Amino acid sequence: MADTTKIEDKAERKKLKRAARKKAAPKAKRTTPRGSNKKKVKKMARGQSKR
Repeated sequence: MADTTKIEDKAERKKLKRAARKKAAPKAKRTTPRGSNKKKVKKMARGQSKR
């Protein structure tokens, strides 16, 4: 992504960012599913919330 911090005009900045996004190489497909390293929560007792 191009550094657009120096550009004050919002429309101009947006235009540059879009151009940079189009030019950038496509990201590789994920190797692991999203959220696979999240803490897994065991099924809790039904009824009143326990967490």
